[in-house]
Amino acid sequence: MSYSSESNYSILVDETATGKKRDWKGKKSRSDLMAKHYEGLKERIGAPYYSKKAQRMFECAEQLWFKRDQETGKLKLYQAHFCKGRLCPMCAWRRSLKIAYHNKLIVEQANRQYHCAWLFLTLTVRNVNGGELRQMISDMMKGFNRLMKYKRVDLTVLGYFRALEITKNHEEHTYHPHFHVLLPVKRNYFGKSYISQKEWTSLWKKAMKLDYTPIVHIQRVKGKAKIDAEQIESEVREAMEEQKAVLEISKYPVKDADILRGNKVTEANLDTVYYLDDALSSRRLIGYGGILKEIHKELNLGDAEDGDLVKIEEEDDEVANAAFEVMAYWHPGIKNYIIK
Repeated sequence: MSYSSESNYSILVDETATGKKRDWKGKKSRSDLMAKHYEGLKERIGAPYYSKKAQRMFECAEQLWFKRDQETGKLKLYQAHFCKGRLCPMCAWRRSLKIAYHNKLIVEQANRQYHCAWLFLTLTVRNVNGGELRQMISDMMKGFNRLMKYKRVDLTVLGYFRALEITKNHEEHTYHPHFHVLLPVKRNYFGKSYISQKEWTSLWKKAMKLDYTPIVHIQRVKGKAKIDAEQIESEVREAMEEQKAVLEISKYPVKDADILRGNKVTEANLDTVYYLDDALSSRRLIGYGGILKEIHKELNLGDAEDGDLVKIEEEDDEVANAAFEVMAYWHPGIKNYIIK
């Protein structure tokens, strides 16, 4: 961490070991913008629910407490309040980092224990309008469970990590929910156990009870699961295929840049926030099965979705003991974090 002095105050500058700046300012600014849209929904609909959500989001990460090693300068966030809103850009960022770190550990352990191969599966359905989105996600969750229980899949796949992602077609005002799935399989999968793309498509169509043929993509993930934690935190994606797959699948369901167009509260943005908030409320948006669920439990990783968003990696006790505190707070006028 370093400080950039302007006038009579200092700006928080937090960098990774590779020198990439962590975008605390950008995430907080986008969270405040999202909060304004919840305020807009309160004015439009009148439900106190939106006002409360807006208040929590405005207060999200207003203060950040770090510990900094006196010798190395290594910085660790150790205290902050996060609102944990499903659409909060700050919380979505922290969740993605935590999910990616958890998946890194799980993939490495699975490779050690089972020497498995990996597949990256994408399952889609046709776009739906906002009013149909919540029901479609429920149908997809049930369909995915049916898919994993089919004998053809159950005998071949060792487990899964499933993540929901939703994008929006802003021209047609429709939503595209789809699953990204990381699948460990036996090494002989590419012999007699092989399931072709055509067969995966047929199985997904059957599981979803669709009257059309959905788009399904399946690919082998190549490379070894050797993922540097600093690369995950700095969101570097230019490494080996397996690392990219873990990072890709660990993204949180919706990107705030895809939700909010521009930097102002608009009717179109309000519609998007309304439908996504309704569709994602009180849902489990990621899931583990088979050996990946077992390893997650064995490693005692906790809940990356609704749990602590402060602690991403294991704490370094030596750093914590030989550190001094640095506190930064969000200044709404300056629109940046100020060192106190």
